[in-house]
Parts: sequence; structure tokens; C-alpha cells
Amino acid sequence: MILTKAQYDEIAQCLVSVPPTRQSLRKLKQRFPRYLNGVGRNGTAPVLLELANEVDYAPSLMARIILERFLQEHEETPPSKSVINSMLRDPSQIPDGVLANQVYQCIVNDCCYGPLVDCIKHAIGHEHEVLLRDMLLEKNLSFLDEDQLRAKGYDKTPDFILQVPVVMLCPLAVEGHIIHWIESKASFGDECSHHAYLHDQFWSYWNSPLWRDCGVLHAWEHNPEYQVPSDHRPSWDRLFGPGLVIYWYGFIQELDCNRERGILLKACFPTDIVTLCHSVA
Repeated sequence: MILTKAQYDEIAQCLVSVPPTRQSLRKLKQRFPRYLNGVGRNGTAPVLLELANEVDYAPSLMARIILERFLQEHEETPPSKSVINSMLRDPSQIPDGVLANQVYQCIVNDCCYGPLVDCIKHAIGHEHEVLLRDMLLEKNLSFLDEDQLRAKGYDKTPDFILQVPVVMLCPLAVEGHIIHWIESKASFGDECSHHAYLHDQFWSYWNSPLWRDCGVLHAWEHNPEYQVPSDHRPSWDRLFGPGLVIYWYGFIQELDCNRERGILLKACFPTDIVTLCHSVA
């Protein structure tokens, strides 16, 4: 689904929630005695989950707040973020069995946040990458995937690099757009996430006019065993060139404004594509 910004803003108004302030977080932490009283009366009752529902707060976030407070009172040093995250992912690590059960109830009953939701998002993302791979194979397009790229020593890559670039025929323009890489996003492309992706990923995939000047990519594409020498390894902005981002669940139409700069957005795999040979790439 592709929405205009006005349409998205109208929907977002119905879903928006006010982010917690420091004052409201302090009030949430003050519910720790209520939690203790509740589990003191019945340790198996979903006390923490009911507290989260009472204040209309995400259960996993409420569990984090209470867990932090518990550890602060029982540990000599404040718990690190990594320790908290590890306990939320695996509540059996929590030293108090009652709290471990309460945290577990919050995690499995949270449909928006928490480690369980993160696992679901990761699984959906992987599913769409597999779907994209199958589509590329069906079109007989030669490509390198993220694992192959990392095996060659790179740690920041698109999901797929097309070894033979393609032209995507755009129904809204006379000329086509050359595509060298494809990134799969199993999410809706809103302003916040898209701008973050542009900064952290997409622009680093895009090129300067010198992106093929070192000849490394040519050797790389023609020899699967070729390892890029570390002292000759080009930066990503010289390596990939223009590409396509697929937001499988749609995006805000106005965000597709960087086509002339080499970043195209689509909500599905393009059907009208033309393969280019290396001589014209």
C-alpha cells in the first residue's frame, strides 16, 4: 500500500501515543511497591501485566522498568543494558522466580514490543528476503546475497547485488532506471524509519561517479573466489551504484523523491525489467 503523506498522517493521528516523559517514568517506577504487594498476595497472578494494562503501557516495557528497579535494590552495581536485555530475552536468568514468571507473562502478551516481537519481525524479514531471492532466480538474474558479500570481507551490504544490472521500466517516466542492488524491507516505509535507513544504509550503497574506477568490482563479479585486498578495498559509496528498496508493506509516496539520485522505492518486485550486459553497465 502506497499512501500520500496526508493519508498517512490521518491514520497516524488515530494511532499516536504520547511518549513517556521522565516524570511519567518516575510514576511508573513508583508502582514497584504495588507490584510487591500484588505478588505477595498471589505470586502466580499476572500482577505486572495488569499494572501495564491499568496505565495503558506496553507490558514488556513495564517489565523492563520493574526488572531494573528490582536489580537496583538487589545488586551492588546498577544493571547494564546488556544484562537487562539478556534477562528479558530469557527470563529464567532472573534471580527471583516470581519476577521471572511475571516478566514472562508480560513478554508473551505484548504484541508491539519486546524480544518476542523482535523475533517475529526478524522471521518476517527473513521470509521476505527468501521471497525476493526466489523472484530473482525466477527472472534468471545473477546476484550475490548478503552472506556471500560478508564472506568476502564486507560487513555493510544490501540484501542482494545484481551481477548483471537491470533497468526497471518506470510507468511514470519515459526513461528507465538502472538497478545494481536491491534491499528488502518487510515493513511500512514511514518518514522516521526511511530517513534512518537513508542515513545508515541506502546512501552508503549509492555511488560517487568513481564507483567503478578501481576495477575491483569487475574482478569480483567475474571470479567468485576473488578476495578484495584490504588495502584496495573501495568504500561502499564507490561499489554498488543506484539501487531499489522494496517496502513490502508500502510507504509514503512523497518519500520516493530520490530516483534521480539513485534510490528507488517500490512496494513489490518490479515486473517490467530489462537485463543489461556488462558492456553497458
